[in-house]
Amino acid sequence: MTTKRSIRKKPTDPRSMPKDFRSFLSLLEEKGELVRVSKSVSSKFELAAVVSKLEGKQAILFEKIDKSQFKVASNVIGTRTRFALAVAMTEYDLIHSRFLRMNGTTSKPKRMSGSAPFYENSSKDLNELPIVSHFEKDAGPYITSSIVFAKDPEKGTQNSSTHRLLKVDDKNMVIRMVEGRHLHKCYCSAIEHGDDLKVAISIGVHPAVSIAAAYQAAYGVDEMLIANSLLDGELTVSKNIYSQLYIPTCSEIVLEGRILKDKTEYEWMVEMLRTYDFKRKQPVFELDRIRFRNNAIFHDILPGFAEHRLLMGLPVEAKIFQAVKNVVPTTIAVHLTDGGSNWLDAVIQIRKRLEGEPKNALLAAFASHPSLKIAIVVDQDIDPRDARAVEYAVATRCQADRDLVIVDNTKGSSLDPSSDQVNLLTTKMGIDATATLLKPKDRFEVATIPEQEKIKLSNYF
Repeated sequence: MTTKRSIRKKPTDPRSMPKDFRSFLSLLEEKGELVRVSKSVSSKFELAAVVSKLEGKQAILFEKIDKSQFKVASNVIGTRTRFALAVAMTEYDLIHSRFLRMNGTTSKPKRMSGSAPFYENSSKDLNELPIVSHFEKDAGPYITSSIVFAKDPEKGTQNSSTHRLLKVDDKNMVIRMVEGRHLHKCYCSAIEHGDDLKVAISIGVHPAVSIAAAYQAAYGVDEMLIANSLLDGELTVSKNIYSQLYIPTCSEIVLEGRILKDKTEYEWMVEMLRTYDFKRKQPVFELDRIRFRNNAIFHDILPGFAEHRLLMGLPVEAKIFQAVKNVVPTTIAVHLTDGGSNWLDAVIQIRKRLEGEPKNALLAAFASHPSLKIAIVVDQDIDPRDARAVEYAVATRCQADRDLVIVDNTKGSSLDPSSDQVNLLTTKMGIDATATLLKPKDRFEVATIPEQEKIKLSNYF
């Protein structure tokens, strides 16, 4: 049950890292991390079904999509290894340190003059895009990788965040905005001024840009500063003439248009937990024009599957790690589990010094990530990524009458179907699965066999 010590590798040389979506895909292909599909595939269910079969496996590039000129890439950062590669790391357990090092070191990306590649082609018809129908009961086909760039009319600050877009017709889409989040604040500010909100929407950007857009930055912080940090100062942005916003220069596809102040439509789709969201009225985005590069590649993220979960969860994982380490300095790792959809359940690994530290770690984790529902604290000899090892720790080091922490009627995830989803209330459970310090350590020692790691069965059979 001991944690395997991995060799610490040096970060990838930033000068050799790709800076746009298509070159990142090329890098994945060179490393054997991408497969191509040359046969024609339907964007209605078939594409999603193929991607689902590659959960935990390679990224995929569909070269022919029925009724579309665009290629489609999916499952791009669908593993922790590829996620780490996107932020110039070669060891995924160093992602936390990458995010922590980023804080306080952000700088403005380079602003490019002249025409950006996305101005090479244009259209006014959403039907040209290979917008994917993913699940049987979805409201319709959705763009799921879209990064919306907007400006707060009051503060003048630029914001970028990822939002799903439901295609209604050839020029209108319903945009899902969580109330109180940053884009919604920009939208409300525009309404207060009596205006629609002009936006630019990028599809197909370097994954570091997508990660930055998903990062929970403070309101008023331009997420492109974070993306530039993740790309070691190599991000370039260009002014979108329509919106006057600075967006990634090498965006594959850009939608220009307005989020209308006085028009809404119903939408619903599958969320991170792979359950359907509520049917709700949301604002309508009205297209002015589509801009796209030559041979543009459309990025689709399969909702509820690994790419979606890791994109949302890993930045939060780093956030929890920092919060817990501030309270328990000997914290070694935090792992948001696949079983908890990389969102609801966490395992926290500490080097325990005092009784009570595990409970402090649990409370710090719950405070830092309100959606967290179950957290387990384990010792340094338990691998937090090994579900079997974690279960072993609970079975042999936990007593329910003293090691459970129950916090009821507290703010939780709106996605959890077992919770009070109207009032956003849930019950959280923390488990101290560390060995008590009141007994000798050898009572919890896992037996080992000398020279076991050197044995090769091929020498015997």
